[in-house]
Amino acid sequence: MSRTIKLGIIGAGNIGAVHATEFSKLKERCEIVAISDVSRPLAESRAAQFGIPSVEESAETLIARSDIDAVVIGVPNRFHADFAVSALEAGKHVLLEKPMGLNAEHAKRIVRAQNSTGNVLMVSHQMRWDSLPMQVKSQMEQGALGDIYSAKTGWYRRKGIPGWGTWFTRKEMSGGGPLIDIGVHMLDLAFHLMGDPKPVAVSGAAYAEFGPKRKGIGSWGTPDWNGVWDVEDFSTALIRMENGSTLTLEVSWAVHMDTDSQPFVHLFGSEGGASIRGSQGKFLTESFDRAIEVELKTPEKDEGARNRMSRHFLDCVESGKQPISSAITGLTNNLIIDAIYESSRTGSEVRLDWDGLR
Repeated sequence: MSRTIKLGIIGAGNIGAVHATEFSKLKERCEIVAISDVSRPLAESRAAQFGIPSVEESAETLIARSDIDAVVIGVPNRFHADFAVSALEAGKHVLLEKPMGLNAEHAKRIVRAQNSTGNVLMVSHQMRWDSLPMQVKSQMEQGALGDIYSAKTGWYRRKGIPGWGTWFTRKEMSGGGPLIDIGVHMLDLAFHLMGDPKPVAVSGAAYAEFGPKRKGIGSWGTPDWNGVWDVEDFSTALIRMENGSTLTLEVSWAVHMDTDSQPFVHLFGSEGGASIRGSQGKFLTESFDRAIEVELKTPEKDEGARNRMSRHFLDCVESGKQPISSAITGLTNNLIIDAIYESSRTGSEVRLDWDGLR
């Protein structure tokens, strides 16, 4: 595909605006031709903000347009599968916000649709495209870490519950709390840096100690105090892989602990290790009987993770190649998240059901 790629954006909220901002920087390769939202005034406001020529009445009418090559979906998790499957079956390529599905069954629907249509489905995991993880990934692929036998990842937000009472805190709309909101980012990044081992079993627990008391409220979103809270605010898990490696995960929206509220990943390899916390990173190894640490730095004029991610999506649309954060990676995350919630409910380890999809 050599011509300009025509994009449609479904969802005019905060994340829709983020995508519009990034794709607007790539006008030589793409054009945003339409936007839709359940709130037409919001969609019209975004259209004026970004110079988008058309506001569609619904996601369905946007997807039906013959002049649109690809859609960007940034709506509540409950609607991800319906819109993604409809778009794929209508011949569109899809950039889908995380998590890919509300749960694993929704994710499997998307995988089947992607497999049957052959269109591009990319999950918007922008942390893969940050400079430090890309440097670590390069070292891992060159063998500098050896065999990665374990990893630890997480994100402790001290006081960060988003939109109490809105769709964020309603399980039927979001699928869960911090585990599916920010934990999915850390799972995805850790698996990417570990070389995508196949997870087979999960033990986990989820707790709600702040939300029910209306404490730990953050600055993202506007609370609806007449709304619903039925999700967790802290989760922890141990994930076992087919190759014997393990991953531990801990995430919170709110927690009483000394934390800088930065996401982190630690990789433990036989020949070296790597540590990323927020914008800081290190490569660690041993040489001449001494511990060696190498600081990892982001280049001064770094173009940014979301810009690289957006360009990668356009590359995949043009070439038809599989994106780095493909549908199968989204399913992996959803399977693990479902298993953590199930393990928390039963108190037992849960074996993952791949249902022949991998």
